[in-house]
Amino acid sequence: MDDWLNRSRIGLQVIILTEAQKQILSNHSEKEKPNEACGILFGIKKAEKITVKKLFLTENIEKSPVNFTISAEQRLQADKMEKELEMEIIGIFHSHPDSIAYPSSTDKKFMELNPEVWVIFSGISKEFKAYVLDSEIKEVPIQIE
Repeated sequence: MDDWLNRSRIGLQVIILTEAQKQILSNHSEKEKPNEACGILFGIKKAEKITVKKLFLTENIEKSPVNFTISAEQRLQADKMEKELEMEIIGIFHSHPDSIAYPSSTDKKFMELNPEVWVIFSGISKEFKAYVLDSEIKEVPIQIE
């Protein structure tokens, strides 16, 4: 597991998104309805803040309204982008088209395997929420700049 996350989960204070990034993620989610949208967030971890710098909108190969899977090819592409951009993969994004922005039991299982911050968009309330999994699911405040 990533050392930074092990050290910082409990002290993690905020994830920072821009208004433009929020709009791009919202549009991606609306475009993918009725299925879940997904993506990978790149950025910078500093002290108790994560700043999102780049979005990589991915395809949900499950084409499902209740689950998402990012293809192995797109995940490898993200790993390559991480090196090229000189940024870290700092988060996973997905939408819940017909439910609240809270991790499902399936999300929780995959949060264990992908210990980044998970940002979820609710297609019902149109709100964004962010979470990490420690011994339990913990909400991380989102700051919009």
